[in-house]
Amino acid sequence: MKFHRTPLIIALLLLSSLGLSCYAQQGSQTTPFIYGDALPDAPELAQRGPHKVGVRTLQLLHAGQPDIAKAKNGEVPVYDRPLTVEVWYPAVIPAEKAEMTEYEDILGRPNTEGKPLIPFKFPGRALRDAEPDRSGGVYPLVIVSHGYPGSRYLMTYLTENLASKGYVVAAIDHTESTHRDAGPFPSTLYHRPLDILFILDEMARLSEAGSSAFLSGLADANNTALIGYSMGGYGVLNVAGAGYSQQLLGFFSQVTGGSTVIRERTAGAPAMVAAPDKRIKAVVAFAPWGMARGVWDSLGLAGLRIPTFFVAGDQDDISGYEDGTRAIYKGSVNTERYLLTYANARHNVAPNPPPPATLVPGPQQEEFMHYAEPAWSLPRMNNINQHFVTAFLGMKLKGLDYKTYLDLPEQANSAVWKGFKPRTSVGLALEHAE
Repeated sequence: MKFHRTPLIIALLLLSSLGLSCYAQQGSQTTPFIYGDALPDAPELAQRGPHKVGVRTLQLLHAGQPDIAKAKNGEVPVYDRPLTVEVWYPAVIPAEKAEMTEYEDILGRPNTEGKPLIPFKFPGRALRDAEPDRSGGVYPLVIVSHGYPGSRYLMTYLTENLASKGYVVAAIDHTESTHRDAGPFPSTLYHRPLDILFILDEMARLSEAGSSAFLSGLADANNTALIGYSMGGYGVLNVAGAGYSQQLLGFFSQVTGGSTVIRERTAGAPAMVAAPDKRIKAVVAFAPWGMARGVWDSLGLAGLRIPTFFVAGDQDDISGYEDGTRAIYKGSVNTERYLLTYANARHNVAPNPPPPATLVPGPQQEEFMHYAEPAWSLPRMNNINQHFVTAFLGMKLKGLDYKTYLDLPEQANSAVWKGFKPRTSVGLALEHAE
């Protein structure tokens, strides 16, 4: 058999330009591919919205907080807890400026022998310190909480996308829980929901009309959604009313030498018996951690009373699926909830894709797998997440008629889901309970 080499070479070059390059040719310009850009098979609502996007960094201080990392013999000192927050928002982009920025993140975790921290940078589609676009009035607020360890930049594909659709999005760097400063796990267990509530209060304060902050009159904290991934999911569910179990209280006391300060967030405590914060209208929980480890029981889950959209992989080996996220979904009997399931996916259903070797030469397998999914393309999952989060938050925070995007046959393999191109919803399932 005789092969014609020229067509084969041309085909290989085409494949290389389409699949292996981080850049896409648009007319006469070469534009970088940005995490979250819509792929050709992206579902309908994954497309960016009509707004240009700005981004700014806030440095906030939560005064007088228990210093869990230094707890000893049941005694917990107090400190002023610093929190860095990244805010994306609808913006005015001058004609001479590009809607582009560069984010800097870290792979690895501190004090791990033989595994140094690896800084890397990646581009984003937002303009640093841009002037807010106030023509749209006051925008709903979204607060994002990352995993452990993680960072405020873990889900830029989603934070930028939501800002382009008319939301103010605040993503938290949880102190002692990031790649840069990961500390003892009890600190994350205690502080996660309290960080979220503090940032909600601060965003409300900074957004008051007449404040000196750039957020003045921009965000509506009375119309807020929470988004959390892994330990962030653990935190947002607690804020939404799911009180922790006595089992978690016992574990926390044991690992902190007798401290029981987490009792205030356990089921039955006054803060948990009271109705959840009325400013919060919706919750999105990606692979929330804890159910498989006894963090919640039926009493605690009965307290979840805010509409919640769960996302999980059915092979999740960190948070669990049947004994993890799906068990939370089934046990949250006092609220409307959805469960989107990725077949054959593990835990990493929410983050940006892993940085390519061009950004981080030779990352170690453990660091790479902190982002990657063995059976799914992360850019593909990112687009699907954008689509469903847009539909859910659009319904709950903006009153948009997006219900048909969620009123779907449970199994997608033999059905065409609204907003999906034919043959592109395979491997997905969506459950709904009132």
